[in-house]
Amino acid sequence: MSQGYGKSHASVKVWFWRAERFLHTRMRELRAIAKALVSTKHPFLVHIIPTRRCNLACTYCNEFDDFSQPVAVEEMKNRLDLLADMGTSIITISGGEPLLHPELDEIIRHIRRRGMIAGMITNGFLLTEERIEQLNHAGLEHLQISIDNTMPDDVSKKSLKTLDQKLNLLAKHAYFQVNINSVLGSGVKDPEDALKIAHRAVALGLTSTVGIIHDHDGQLKPLGPREIEIFEEIMTLSKRSFSRFNEFQHNVARGKEHNWRCRSGSRYLYICEDGLVHLCSQQRGYPGISLAQYTPEMRRREYSTKKFCAPRCTVSCVQQVGILDNWRDPQNLKPLPMVPPPATPQAELVQIGHVRSDS
Repeated sequence: MSQGYGKSHASVKVWFWRAERFLHTRMRELRAIAKALVSTKHPFLVHIIPTRRCNLACTYCNEFDDFSQPVAVEEMKNRLDLLADMGTSIITISGGEPLLHPELDEIIRHIRRRGMIAGMITNGFLLTEERIEQLNHAGLEHLQISIDNTMPDDVSKKSLKTLDQKLNLLAKHAYFQVNINSVLGSGVKDPEDALKIAHRAVALGLTSTVGIIHDHDGQLKPLGPREIEIFEEIMTLSKRSFSRFNEFQHNVARGKEHNWRCRSGSRYLYICEDGLVHLCSQQRGYPGISLAQYTPEMRRREYSTKKFCAPRCTVSCVQQVGILDNWRDPQNLKPLPMVPPPATPQAELVQIGHVRSDS
């Protein structure tokens, strides 16, 4: 594994464009937060899936297959237009592995054309210098890679050994912000790996966060004493990460229930490859309504609906969105009964399993 490949290896040109994009994106993020504080009527963050297929098969993951076709780019644009018309601020492209989509750059460009912030979650295996340059020119603003261990094993190939070269390329060529997410919790063979991954990311000038493994229902499990020490050290490294403002991660680490108001289905949406709206990646199947038919009244109802899974949730992206509204508008509605759409059986939508918090 290469060592000492730090920020100084980026060219002056890359540093200029990286700084320019960072400042531009940060200003847009601040405007998005101000808009969200003024009005609760629009989604703040949306995860959208352009393909369910992945080039890996991590045993803990329930969000991929090895056969799905990519969503047609025109259909993706239609969905993005619907989201833009709702007033959505941030789009994160996920999967599956989004880099497998042949028109990914055009999807990113369309997000930017419609005035939304463009992010992506990837396993990183398909990144090359040329591919990073293409993402630069498409206008990508955020990229996250989750790394599970320092050495590949039978659970996950997303290791520091296999991805360190990709991190070097990102440090040298990426204009966009790059975050490396490590993991702690049950199933992680050596928690020290998370600390090594975090320090490597920071040494390269990238940001670092830590996720905590869900149990089989997507709920929290407390960390052990040494894991908590590692968790706290990684959190202190996250100086540029929005997640440092959210106490929920500290509660999750200790197995404590968190008192918050989940606004999934309203301020946060998860749009699957079939174009259906779900609460999040770990509650796929509800409401299970086509994005084109998802009305402002439906969003408003979910805004006021108390979610049964909220107190022990570990899905960080939804928790972070919740910060915007935890201080206002109590939730006093109950979820509606699940009614699967005729064309897509419920069994194909609900796939809760043993997964990790990458978002």
